[in-house]
Amino acid sequence: MGYETLDVTVKNGVATVQLANEPVNAISQEVRYELADAVDELRDDRIRVGVFAGADDVFSVGADISLFEEAQQWTTQEFRSNSRVLGRVFTGIEELEKPVIAAITGTCVGGGLELALACDVRIARPDATFGFPEHNIGLIPGLGGCSRFVQVVGAGKAKDLIFTGELFDGKRAHSLGVVERLSDTPSVTAQEYAKDLLDQPPQALGLAKRVINTARDTDMQTAGVVESLAQSTLIKTQDHAEGIRAFRDKRDPEFEGK
Repeated sequence: MGYETLDVTVKNGVATVQLANEPVNAISQEVRYELADAVDELRDDRIRVGVFAGADDVFSVGADISLFEEAQQWTTQEFRSNSRVLGRVFTGIEELEKPVIAAITGTCVGGGLELALACDVRIARPDATFGFPEHNIGLIPGLGGCSRFVQVVGAGKAKDLIFTGELFDGKRAHSLGVVERLSDTPSVTAQEYAKDLLDQPPQALGLAKRVINTARDTDMQTAGVVESLAQSTLIKTQDHAEGIRAFRDKRDPEFEGK
């Protein structure tokens, strides 16, 4: 599939989606639709891990101000309809039963940070820049910046950072739990991480992601039921049997996703 604002590559089971909407990787309407197409590609069973990345100096600044100027001419219904395109992208990333990693260098704010929050693991440079500056134009982070961010940092800290629009660096993002790992070369580290995950049983990774997300989003009893059902599915897989054999044979398992 051809893209104008993204570079999408697939190699050895790892799909890399690199934002390429120069100069600041603004999330325009075209980017929204192309991200939706990219997430559809990630659903291919041959892809085991996804990586989202930006340029060396900017992951993404979020929506271009011109998009909000255009949106002033939309009805509220049209605005919601157009917003759902990007909302489905973020939800789609979360619902993929495979790990998705964000490799972050430079500026990652607004919708760019919302994209990163939809990923499972975020790897960033210590000097990367994060934040939600939407209040500068009288808006809020409206596609996960409030709802996902609060789950990561807690209500008080989410309010503080969204009220003020304060920008913070990768080191503070790490201390807040916004990013899981720091690296001077996030893209390289993300690819190494993805390569390591290729050695893991894909069904177990996918269901672990689903169970963890369920535990985050619902009550403990429901999450426990989902967890038990996931385990009862995995115990009948060929990969589980292979793991047992490999343990007995004192060798590395060879998982095939079956």
